[in-house]
Amino acid sequence: MSQPYEGGCQCGAVRYKITSAATVIYACHCNHCQTQSGSAFGLSFRLPGAHFQLTKGELKTYDRQGDTQIIRGSFCADCGTRIHHTLETQPNVISLKPGTLDDTTWLPKPTNVWVRGAQPWVAFPDGEVVYRKSFADGPDAL
Repeated sequence: MSQPYEGGCQCGAVRYKITSAATVIYACHCNHCQTQSGSAFGLSFRLPGAHFQLTKGELKTYDRQGDTQIIRGSFCADCGTRIHHTLETQPNVISLKPGTLDDTTWLPKPTNVWVRGAQPWVAFPDGEVVYRKSFADGPDAL
């Protein structure tokens, strides 16, 4: 799949393109991501914000207090699809929700973070490097 990559929300009111591959793709198992995604984890695709361009519609935002900082989520005001979020300490980096890309077949396997909050039935392969908390806390081998 060649750049630019395109994507959007479920209803089509919001469309975007990105002109950069991810700096990292991760599956976050924290309780906040479980609540936001309605699943066992949330996927995120980090890239410089300058490489994200909204091509149709407008995003609504919601700020929530994380463990150490404000996290601003951006979503379609019509259907509620979460498009991306930014961290207060890294306003020029976005964490795109990769499921909103038109084509996801080229995405690599994500790194698992905050696995200390993973659902008990989620299994990680023996020897896989995971992060019990964030990347800043260093990896753990299972």
